[in-house]
Amino acid sequence: MVFSSTVFLFLFFPVVIAVYYNPFFKGRRFRNVVLLLASLFFYGWGEPVFVFAMMLSIIVNWAVGLWLDNMKSRGSRRGMKAAVVFSVIYNLGLMFVFKYLTFVTTNISYLIHNDSIIVNIALPIGISFFTFQLMSYVFDIYYGTAKVQRNILYVGLYVSMFPQLIAGPIVRYETVADEIENRRENEKDFAEGFARFVVGLGKKILISNYVGKVADIAFGTTGGMSVAMAWLGAVAYTLQIYFDFSGYSDMAIGLGRMFGFHFLENFNYPYISKSITEFWRRWHITLSTWFRDYVYIPLGGNRVSKARNIWNIFVVWFLTGVWHGANWTFICWGLLYFVLLMFEKLTGFHKKQGWYMHIYTMFFVILGWVLFRADNLTAAWSYMGNMFGIGATGLVDSIFVDCISNSAVVFVAAVLFSFPIVGRVGTMLSKRPVIKNVVACVCMVAVFVVSVLICIKATYNPFIYLNF
Repeated sequence: MVFSSTVFLFLFFPVVIAVYYNPFFKGRRFRNVVLLLASLFFYGWGEPVFVFAMMLSIIVNWAVGLWLDNMKSRGSRRGMKAAVVFSVIYNLGLMFVFKYLTFVTTNISYLIHNDSIIVNIALPIGISFFTFQLMSYVFDIYYGTAKVQRNILYVGLYVSMFPQLIAGPIVRYETVADEIENRRENEKDFAEGFARFVVGLGKKILISNYVGKVADIAFGTTGGMSVAMAWLGAVAYTLQIYFDFSGYSDMAIGLGRMFGFHFLENFNYPYISKSITEFWRRWHITLSTWFRDYVYIPLGGNRVSKARNIWNIFVVWFLTGVWHGANWTFICWGLLYFVLLMFEKLTGFHKKQGWYMHIYTMFFVILGWVLFRADNLTAAWSYMGNMFGIGATGLVDSIFVDCISNSAVVFVAAVLFSFPIVGRVGTMLSKRPVIKNVVACVCMVAVFVVSVLICIKATYNPFIYLNF
């Protein structure tokens, strides 16, 4: 089940809201149980078997949290480390089996020319997200930034909460630990949360899905294509993944707000960046900070020798690539950013100012997304070759003309909304609050109605990050 489906919009969500905010039972425990059961149903709708794997992980990490707290009360550093190591081995081991075992056995089979060793295992939706959240729970207890939760239902709620369960943002336990038991829902949060949800829905339905069709045409083309079509497809995917993922994050943050939770922001207009360093401060912020706080800093961060610091950065970006998927394309994508970030760090290039810095940044971001989107490295190199005329069928072809003529308005809108244009308009209207509120309401209603109408008719509705 996805947020932009008719089942969610017209059945699941209205029922959950009605039960959660019923006028008879208003206790915190009741509402938390309702949210937990709804979340397990939400995940089980698409993953009826793997919901049990998630529940097992919740039980194991809850027990590890108790073990860790017990060792901390005894002052046993060795026992604390043992608990953390066990949690890491269990969580990463589970993720390895489901997400990477097929990839590893497939690559080994190529080396030994024996297909019989290939193990095919289905991938549970969102396993990377809920695994990292479980590890966050244990790490936060270990570092003392959060207290152990003795009620297993509340640990389960933290991990399985349906707004952020399958595609983030990655919610750190310390940021919501207090709200699980002590949040206070109110009309202002509900209204602002719903508005944020509508913004995300519009990003997904009105922009991402449309440019995504162009990207699919380009990346699905076998053989050569024109240079113009190759670039159009690459730009289309660049826009698709941003509006798809940031749209999902907006919807998740909005839904969380409607239930009294305040999730951290996950995007901050990354395509306005003027360096790769800045880009990764604006893109998938919760993943970047997770790796920074739980991997980079524990490895020594930048408080070590230059060689060791380079190694630490390499580890982070290798793991970032691996986290995104079991494919050499993701690994190379992560290492591409390692090279670019090290170039900026060692030369200070990211400190330069000028319009050319934005072009430099977006050039490599677009190439990176080609690598990210391609089925394999061979397809990625072939596609990039078309972008620069190698193997291309010409500068322009009829497919490009058809795509751009049918989608020009959406592309223009996508580029414009990649910049903080809405915020600037809001600032301009801030001196006229009545007009500002009327314009905002009219736009929200229009976006919601059009998005819902398209949802009812549409058959093309993928969420890219559900696969991670």
